[in-house]
Amino acid sequence: MAILKAFKGWRPPVEIVKELASRPYDVLDSNEARLEANGNQYSLLHIIKPEIDLPVETDIHSEAVYQKANENLAMFRSNGWLMQDEKECLYIYAQTMHGKTQYGVVGCAGVDDYMHNIIKKHELTRPDKEEDRMKHVRITNANMEPVFFTYHAQLEIDNIVNDVVTNNSPIYDFTSIDGFGHHFWVIEDHKTIRQLIELFAKLPATYVADGHHRTAAAALVGNEKKSNNLNHTGQEEYNFFLAVHFPDNQLTIIDYNRLITDLNGFSTDQFIVELSKNFVVTDKGTEIFHPEKLHNFAMYIAGRWYSLTAKPGTFDDNDPIGVLDVTILTNQVLDPLLNITDLRRSKRIDFVGGIRGLDELKRRVDSGEMAAAFALFPVSMKQLIDIADSGNIMPPKTTWFEPKLRSGLVIHSLD
Repeated sequence: MAILKAFKGWRPPVEIVKELASRPYDVLDSNEARLEANGNQYSLLHIIKPEIDLPVETDIHSEAVYQKANENLAMFRSNGWLMQDEKECLYIYAQTMHGKTQYGVVGCAGVDDYMHNIIKKHELTRPDKEEDRMKHVRITNANMEPVFFTYHAQLEIDNIVNDVVTNNSPIYDFTSIDGFGHHFWVIEDHKTIRQLIELFAKLPATYVADGHHRTAAAALVGNEKKSNNLNHTGQEEYNFFLAVHFPDNQLTIIDYNRLITDLNGFSTDQFIVELSKNFVVTDKGTEIFHPEKLHNFAMYIAGRWYSLTAKPGTFDDNDPIGVLDVTILTNQVLDPLLNITDLRRSKRIDFVGGIRGLDELKRRVDSGEMAAAFALFPVSMKQLIDIADSGNIMPPKTTWFEPKLRSGLVIHSLD
């Protein structure tokens, strides 16, 4: 069974929600956060990227940064920029991008579900990134940002969500600077809350779509608090953490592309000859070419676009990892031809989310910064869930979800 718990959320007043809600901490660096929050005292970035309120040279992992996060959270509360709901509620968070809207149920997931693999993962986490967010959760004693979960769509859950959004006006309804719409409803009705909790309890699993490090940090801090509480009952708020649950049939994974700095000694012509051994290579000219299906790649090099289609025998359709295009590219190109063996640490490769478009790949190659770019066909939700169910782990930088959740619409306190 999957745990879904109502909670007394901390939320901003309607009149400042658009200014307070921010992009997640991990999609922008400190300089970008400073620019984004400049002149905006309400931005949640003052709490989730608190180094922006300290000297530029401050180590972002120093104790002063975490202390500043706690100070700023206390200030937001005392100023009334975050106020706690009087009742335990569930919430609906909908996002609109390019005319398509996806509806998520906001509530608390269970730490025990994470520990017992009822919450399934498809990515590895890095201990240093886990520890950073764990320190942030410990000092603020709150889940400041939700994690992005998915589940196998259920008609009964859909019907309840549809009923809420059809018969009630959203508490928040705004368009962020990137053009995406954000819509938020509060569910106070006890019967509706109970029905949703009971329906989630029938789900065999939920899945981390985006936010593996935040998920791990929230669950590990909750487990710490459990271990340190001699009077632990299992009902304390630290046993739960903030998540938005979207049905799988509403989500779209977009492409996550690769750029390489050099050809490992090959000339362009030599590189294409080598590629031709395992791919059908077709020159597509100077117009941007998008991959057309799985196992078809677009490559941009020396001012021209090429279609690369993996030849039979270069991948295994029965291997949930081996069949992924990111794996094919690594096994047939990055590792044997370019000697890029560690995608997590190599400085010779960069990754660009498809939200930036293939123009961004072209720009960076044309500038001379990069030698070549590879655009991939997006992974499917089925592939993600199949891999998570099988206990396997996707290669690094495989999935990119858009739109990103805005942080600050609701916060979960561990008190």
